[in-house]
Amino acid sequence: MAGKKVLIVYAHQEPRSFNGSLKDVAVAELSRQGCTVAVSDLYAMDFEPRATRKDITGALSSPEFFSYGVEAYEACKKRSLTSDIIAEQKKVQEADLVMFQFPLYWFSVPAVLKGWMDRVLCQGFAFDIPGFYDDGLLKGKLAILSITTGGPADMYCKTGVSGDFRYFLWPLQHGTLHFCGFKVLAPHISFAPEFASEEERKGMVASWAQRLKTIWNEEPIPCSPPWYFGQ
Repeated sequence: MAGKKVLIVYAHQEPRSFNGSLKDVAVAELSRQGCTVAVSDLYAMDFEPRATRKDITGALSSPEFFSYGVEAYEACKKRSLTSDIIAEQKKVQEADLVMFQFPLYWFSVPAVLKGWMDRVLCQGFAFDIPGFYDDGLLKGKLAILSITTGGPADMYCKTGVSGDFRYFLWPLQHGTLHFCGFKVLAPHISFAPEFASEEERKGMVASWAQRLKTIWNEEPIPCSPPWYFGQ
């Protein structure tokens, strides 16, 4: 939709990968709609995943005993976080929609993306206490996960060996994104692209592009335990 701003946080090492294709088609389709699209290509940026005292550029508020959460909160208020964190926070702040594109690692995100969440979504920027879940500081924004899996769809159902895919979405969509106030759109999961034919992969990319045509009309999921675990 013209005038909307989108941030794609992208975590894959290979530009020609299936994840790369999903990211590229999202950039193309959203740009075609007149959106402004920014991409944080975390591996290409060599993004630092570790939350350390180097993230605070000024004096520590409690130098004798280091608490990352406390120091990041104080530094956020004083604008003395390190420049790479501030740059990412600015992109998030400007975005109407934040999209995460990544392959599933151990039912979760790759380490570089986990580090992005740990460092960028700090207290004072993404949430406060009080100021979380429906009152999170990023309320009014949309978020969506676009994930690729190694295993086929039937592995990720209630009776499948991996359980329902919604179980592993709980910490990401609810415990992270909803906690920070995002309204969460239904995830887009591309199952087992490595085992699909070239034709099938093209179809998976096309279905993502097709969904993005009407993404601004979608209603967020009811991000609460029943959506994940049933009644």
